Amino acid sequence: MNIAEIRAMKTDELHSELDRIRRHLFDLRSQAVTEKLEDPTQLTKTRREIAQLLTVLTERGETGIEEKQYHLETEARRKVAQ
Repeated sequence: MNIAEIRAMKTDELHSELDRIRRHLFDLRSQAVTEKLEDPTQLTKTRREIAQLLTVLTERGETGIEEKQYHLETEARRKVAQ
């Protein structure tokens, strides 16, 4: 995903994409530990995507990004539990 595509996304979409990419990074790290990661450059690319998303959110004046992510995760868990 390039920066133009990221900038074209709505703020809510950016938050959900950030959550998705962070989960992907966690999975990649798990694969790296178990030595099942085929392309180690995926870690760097994923971290770069996270940085780009955070940069765009900051440019839009978003504050408390981490708190919003936590809130979104909590809401998603509640929906799954119901």
